[in-house]
Amino acid sequence: MASQSGSKFFSAFSLVSALGAAALAKKALNTSWRAATGKNPPANPADPDVELREAVLWASLSGTLIGLARMLATRRAAEYYAKSTGALPPQLKKDNQDKDAAVTPQS
Repeated sequence: MASQSGSKFFSAFSLVSALGAAALAKKALNTSWRAATGKNPPANPADPDVELREAVLWASLSGTLIGLARMLATRRAAEYYAKSTGALPPQLKKDNQDKDAAVTPQS
């Protein structure tokens, strides 16, 4: 039962930290976009009135930076959880990405 409540705690904690990081990244991205272009970022890049180059650039930048901020915040939450409990949360068990554990392709 303790691991299940710890798992719920980590889920809530990582969600809050990821949402906070995404909001901060979006604010920084909007400010940077305005400084660089002199215009507000596109509210909807799929709108045909938005120039294609601008829509692609905005979608690429915002998706990459917000995704990166969320991932980094979730990693920090996992580090905090591991320091607090002495173990990684159940959702983040090792996934055998060590080079020694990798399966070599057979040809």
